[in-house]
Amino acid sequence: MITQDNFDTDFRDPVEEYQIDKFVCDEMSRQLHRYIKAMKGSHSHMLRFEERLRQLPQPERIQAIARYIDLNRHAIDGLDWKIVVVRAIANYSDTYSYFNKLLTNKERFEYYTDKIRNTYKQFHQVFEQDGKFGIRDHKGNILVSAQYDFLRTPYIYVDDLVSVPIIAQRNGKMGLLLADGKDTVVSPFIYDDIAVSEEPPYFEAVIDGHRGHLSIDGVFTKE
Repeated sequence: MITQDNFDTDFRDPVEEYQIDKFVCDEMSRQLHRYIKAMKGSHSHMLRFEERLRQLPQPERIQAIARYIDLNRHAIDGLDWKIVVVRAIANYSDTYSYFNKLLTNKERFEYYTDKIRNTYKQFHQVFEQDGKFGIRDHKGNILVSAQYDFLRTPYIYVDDLVSVPIIAQRNGKMGLLLADGKDTVVSPFIYDDIAVSEEPPYFEAVIDGHRGHLSIDGVFTKE
């Protein structure tokens, strides 16, 4: 129950939350921009990535950024979440006195800091069950069932909103599949080896002694 005694600590203004979420989302978009630029990503890909983000409604935009960070975890290396909150509060506040009031409200400041950290750090995890490996999302939902001898999420630089397949091994052969909760096979388990490449098409593969490249759609091209 909200009373005059606990109003400043317990009351959550929906307008304030929405606007601060918006400003945080804008700041996280800039963080990804800086990351892509530092990684020497192509200018055209960066513009396409940012344009696709702009077209999304705010909730979907937030989730898209979180998914990107999950696959590119270095994107938030050195990021100070408190600074992100301070910038968001500064953008939201129309007077210095209101800015200072929010900034010095310890409970509310910690609430926003924890909220945005949990919103954007939604990391999946590989788990083992009966000697086989699978993947869970940050909520514990199964993305890949535990039926594979080896799994590797390709933590590679991807400057577009694309779903990058996972390298998996089953019965001694390698293949690619999506972490979509359905074990959708992108490339069949026929390869002797699959390795990550930092450049498109992102995968190098070997089959029956022949080397080549695998696209994220599972298309094999011999060298």
